[in-house]
Amino acid sequence: MRMLDLGGSGLISSEIALGVMRITKLDHQGAVKLLESAHNAGVNFFDNADIYDGGHAEEVFGAALKDASFDRSDVLVQTKVGIVDHRYDFSKQHILEAVDASLARLGTDYVDSLLLHRPDPLMEPDDIAEAFLQLQNSGKVRQFGVSNFNPMQVELLQQAVPQRLIANQLQLSIMHTGMIDFGLHTNMSDPRSVNHDGGILEYSRMAGMAIQAWSPYQYGFFEGVFIDNPKFPELNKLLHELADKYNTNVNAIASAWILRIPGDIQVIAGTTNADRIAQIAEADQAPLTAQEWYDVYFAAGNDLP
Repeated sequence: MRMLDLGGSGLISSEIALGVMRITKLDHQGAVKLLESAHNAGVNFFDNADIYDGGHAEEVFGAALKDASFDRSDVLVQTKVGIVDHRYDFSKQHILEAVDASLARLGTDYVDSLLLHRPDPLMEPDDIAEAFLQLQNSGKVRQFGVSNFNPMQVELLQQAVPQRLIANQLQLSIMHTGMIDFGLHTNMSDPRSVNHDGGILEYSRMAGMAIQAWSPYQYGFFEGVFIDNPKFPELNKLLHELADKYNTNVNAIASAWILRIPGDIQVIAGTTNADRIAQIAEADQAPLTAQEWYDVYFAAGNDLP
């Protein structure tokens, strides 16, 4: 498993992370097995959020982490806060209270990174800065980042907070390539030329922020997985051919395609299947060539201007 210094923060993280949004589908022993399988495959980074199953995902994860064969200090734990009923809340009071509640559910006295979970148009950066400083000084949070922010939203926040924001969690997969399409279709008038995210791919590289790719095996907005889906025969044919070439599997190839993009990229794999996380962890076995990367992009239905 390749490791990366996440956003230059000093957090040495596996390039494949386990997202545990669906961990509540497992019983306690199944959750322990999932975490141990991930750790045995080289995964040392676990992503959560207080909104996942109303906080129950943090509870199930925390209980499994306590009974896992590895120590809490051996891994990196991330959670996200800011989503409440039918709105977002980045007030100082909510951030502080949400982190305390997350720590209690996780059964740990600190998280390695905290992300603000979707931008709040009512956010007051100075308020957030006070919350971040209090959380850092108390030892409850080591590093900070955001999720689903565009470049100007990041800049607005970064000019106020004393800590460098290290990561932005964004939807990215072979079948969700808006941030790539826009760059390729610069100065064009076709649908792919529309700038939906402010050039977040290029901005992240310039700012030294890691992109954490969520839903890396899905198409649409939680419409389903594209791997071995008969709706995408050309793409899956090529994924299997590349898997055979590199003596690995299609999950690894789909992950390797994301990781082939230059910059600080991390794949957040949301599987609850212990065998599948081991397959995904083989991504470093497939050093895709530039032509292979483009071939996969084309097989997904994309083109060049």
